[in-house]
Amino acid sequence: MTRYKDILFRTAVTLSALCVIGIIVFIFGYVFFMGFQSINIDFLTDRPRGMPLGREGGIFPAIMGTVYLGALSGFMAGGIALATALFLVFYCRNTLLNKIISTSIYFISGIPSILFGVIGHMVLIRALGIPRSLIAASITIAVMIMPFITIRIIKIFREDISDLFSSSLCLGLPKWYIIRALILPKYLVNIAASITLGIAFGVGAAAPVIHTGAVLFADVPRSITRPFMALSNHLHILVSEGISLENAYGTALVLMVLLLAANILCRVWEHFREGEEGRFGKGSR
Repeated sequence: MTRYKDILFRTAVTLSALCVIGIIVFIFGYVFFMGFQSINIDFLTDRPRGMPLGREGGIFPAIMGTVYLGALSGFMAGGIALATALFLVFYCRNTLLNKIISTSIYFISGIPSILFGVIGHMVLIRALGIPRSLIAASITIAVMIMPFITIRIIKIFREDISDLFSSSLCLGLPKWYIIRALILPKYLVNIAASITLGIAFGVGAAAPVIHTGAVLFADVPRSITRPFMALSNHLHILVSEGISLENAYGTALVLMVLLLAANILCRVWEHFREGEEGRFGKGSR
């Protein structure tokens, strides 16, 4: 009887995994098939044209706006998330305070993106007087992805760091030196991958940038205080207004490729770093 239960369980797990893989392959394959025919040099390097705007031309300002948005929001959120994770894992010895902060981070990570857009608009634009701009959208995205990045970095630090940290403390090394010289270099790639995943999550959300800085048309951002174009907002406009489904699929494909390339780059970097550490370990032995 146990054998049949084991077979049934493995079959159910295998079918579930195949179902998930099939859905992912279908989505990527469908977007690639529908969007590839719109991809050309002009589409990637030109500005939106036509009437209504976006029916012709390209998406170059939206690509650059998305890159700037991801870089600024990742820089702000990554720094805050890293500092928060270091405090909770290595410095916060008050259990109640630790639980309160951790619970708050988990709670914020579950807030829908539309609420971040509305709150960002009310606080940054209405209350503080910041114009609809790249910096306003970046701050909003940074607040949205900060809990996501923090949770992943905390998990990285707590997985297998206790022995290394405890051994270093027993040798009499200062805590700040252990973190700076041992912990951060060892997990730098993992931290960078977490920030990259957070950026991918943030730039794919249309609601926050719609309310804080993204517009139908703008040139490549020359200042962080000016409005900008974003791929997520441009895709939303093309689909919701029925301007051009062909360009919408092309925009979606470019967005997917950018996010996929960022993740692959982090994975390759991580694999290369592990290989270097393995060779160093063998040489030392």
